[in-house]
This record gives sequence, C-alpha cells and structure tokens, in this order.
Amino acid sequence: MSATILSADAAKAANIQLTEGYKGSQALNDAVVAYRANRRQSNAHTKNRSEVSGSGKKLWNQKGTGNARMGSKRSPIWSGGGVVFGPRNTTVYAKKLPKSTKKLALRAALTARILDGEVLTTASFAIADGKTKSFIAAINGLTTAKKVLLIGKGFDEVTFRAARNVQNVQLISADDVNAEHLLLYPSVVVTGDALETLAKRTA
Repeated sequence: MSATILSADAAKAANIQLTEGYKGSQALNDAVVAYRANRRQSNAHTKNRSEVSGSGKKLWNQKGTGNARMGSKRSPIWSGGGVVFGPRNTTVYAKKLPKSTKKLALRAALTARILDGEVLTTASFAIADGKTKSFIAAINGLTTAKKVLLIGKGFDEVTFRAARNVQNVQLISADDVNAEHLLLYPSVVVTGDALETLAKRTA
C-alpha cells in the first residue's frame, strides 16, 4: 500500500469544500469544547447539610448560654457539617452545537490539515489475514507518523480485529469523523471511497 499527499487542488477536485483565511476558527473552538464537555462525567460529589450524618437536635438553648444561636451540628460552619456550593454528581456539562457549526468546524479542521500537507490518500485499506503485524506493516507503508487517523467509508471486521491492539492508530468511518479527531493525530490517511462522503459532509 502507498499513499500520496492530498493537496488543496486535489481536494477541490474531489468536491471537498475548504475554508479561506481564518474562517471557521471560532466554530472549530466551539466544537472541540463541546465534544470534550459531552464526554465529561460528574463524578465529584459533596454532601449538603441534609445528606451528612448527624442529629438534627438543637445543640443548646436559643438564649441564655452566651453562645451564638445554633440549630444543628450538620450546619456548614461546623467541622463535619455539610458543604455549601460544592460539586454535585447531578451537574450536566453537555453542550449542544448547531449542525452548521459542526459542518464549519469540520471544514476548517480539514482545511488546516490539508494546507499543512498532513492529509494522505490511499486507494483502499484492508487487512486480509486479520493480523496485527500485517496491520502495522501496512500503516508503516503509508506514513512514518507515530499517531495516525485512518478514515474510510467503512472497514470490515477482519481489519478492525487487526487494529484493535494498536493504540496509536484509530480507524473511523467518514460518517463519524469530527473536527476533534482531525486535530488529535499528526497524520491523517483517507481512503479513496471516503473522499465522496467527506465532500458531502463539507458541502
């Protein structure tokens, strides 16, 4: 297998829409922030005064002791009491993006990678024997980069099996790739049948 650099002229010939100048930079930023926020989990959790253990009994009389009035030892001002405005596991960090923003972000990311000469094209990619050794050899024949994003219209189960133990290479379909994927990998390899899908998604 061999690969060639996808130039801007070749991309336009394949009907892939490219951006000009800095157009789409804000959309690209918004998209990456949203993708990462949507993966964020609300694991940190603090207990408020209704959740911490302890009696709700009034500690002393309201008047006559000389102490400040106090209703419960679960109050946040006491050691071991509840936490005010602490992190809660019910917090939702997800962000929604308009379809137009996603498309513009994908177009901007793809344009940047193509202009930098970091997008390669190959006619097809498949591993017939399903062996990891064969998969690594095929990738090394395409690019010398240590981390590779391989975009295809679709990959068969045998090829996925050969790639599942290779952590520095990600196989993804042209329908699922997004702007963040394109920015994460130093080298991007696109199969010939995936160019048509990318052209439709950037149109």
